[in-house]
Amino acid sequence: MTTALNPKDTDVVILCGGLGTRLKNIVNDQPKAMVDINGTPFINILIDYIARFGFIRFILCVGYMSHVIKEYYGMKRSELSILFSEEKELLGTAGALKNAEKFIRSDAFLVFNGDSLCEIDIKDFLSFHSSKRAFMSVVLASHKTPEDYGVIRLNGNQRVTSFREKITVEGKNFVNAGIYLFDSHILKEIPYNVKMSLEYDLFPRILEKGIYGYVTEKKLFDIGTPERLTMLRNYFKKAKYET
Repeated sequence: MTTALNPKDTDVVILCGGLGTRLKNIVNDQPKAMVDINGTPFINILIDYIARFGFIRFILCVGYMSHVIKEYYGMKRSELSILFSEEKELLGTAGALKNAEKFIRSDAFLVFNGDSLCEIDIKDFLSFHSSKRAFMSVVLASHKTPEDYGVIRLNGNQRVTSFREKITVEGKNFVNAGIYLFDSHILKEIPYNVKMSLEYDLFPRILEKGIYGYVTEKKLFDIGTPERLTMLRNYFKKAKYET
């Protein structure tokens, strides 16, 4: 793909259907993506951040307690188009993406994990993807202690050469920040109604098709554990986001 991508014509898929088992004592009455960050649901902070770059069409892959997210956006007035792709049973991250295929209209589309945030320049990420003619691009954050993230290796042209999940090696470690840009043909690689992971099942299978890593020094936050949730809340006490 060589033409520049326009944010207003590029769909954004957010994976927010997980159970959030490690946060069950904190968010047991709502989906993990709806966890409160100083008065605002995390998913709303994520969407506001993405929308600032000109994206207007969002597809939320919902599952566990999906009605909470759907009711929240049903009552919230917005100039954005927000659609819901609902899983009747847990399909994994790749399975959820396949389930949303009927809503995806753009030739290339963004995917965000609904429980993490890395404040990259998304327009620059789109330009990177186009310049590499990538089948898929992934945002990689530098991390000193990547034990809980997937370590990824690149060659000199920033092409991904291996996904080495949960392995720490000497030197600089790049970890998956949970932000992807996919050519729509990737959906053909995912079977219908099969539980499947992006990181563990799909990405190693399509490595030879051309996956490129967009490296950033921006900090990666996630809400996967109570400790990380506290870190994110402390960060946003200093940041001002419209809600």
